[in-house]
Amino acid sequence: METDAPSLTLAPDATARRPQQERGHKRFETVLNEAEALLLEKGLEGFSIPTLAERLDFSRRSIYKFFPTPYAVLNELTLRYLDKLKTTLIAEADTLLTLTHQDTVARIAAIGADFYNAHPVARLLILGGPVTDNSYRAQSLVVQAIGKAAGAYMQMRGMKLPSASPDVANLTVEICLTCYRVSYLHHGKITDAYRDEAAYAMQAYLSKYLRG
Repeated sequence: METDAPSLTLAPDATARRPQQERGHKRFETVLNEAEALLLEKGLEGFSIPTLAERLDFSRRSIYKFFPTPYAVLNELTLRYLDKLKTTLIAEADTLLTLTHQDTVARIAAIGADFYNAHPVARLLILGGPVTDNSYRAQSLVVQAIGKAAGAYMQMRGMKLPSASPDVANLTVEICLTCYRVSYLHHGKITDAYRDEAAYAMQAYLSKYLRG
């Protein structure tokens, strides 16, 4: 389930500048940890770099050195959650290969639901809906990367996918995320009912390719 890097890119001011020195690395991680805590407490409306600086007793300049805009912080957290989710899915790959197609889809829907329910900041950043073009592109990176992993897995299972448009794997991920988003909007989490609907919707969409 290895994938190439996503082809989408973020604007420079929406991308974290990774530190080269150990001292900078510690500050970089401290900012991200505090950003996560701030998001848990205040949500997106209460998030800002000045607030982060005040809470950490850092100068704003020392944060802007690594995160030129608030979106650079949010996008870095989003992409880190992407890596965690991909790692979780990859760890299940051998088990998934032993299941039927329908059970595989249901298991993937359950893994995703459990992941988002365990990570409230991931729910906020990925399921809460884009606030700006930069945050939308970060979410697109999430979908594209998971879609590539899903596409590789589908090919491994012998599914015949279109070689060009539409991107079936990406659409499958979007279908799942749409169900999650609606559940998050109405319930603040992924309920069992919406998890099952996500699985059903993906199974229905993929059925014609399973027959192909």
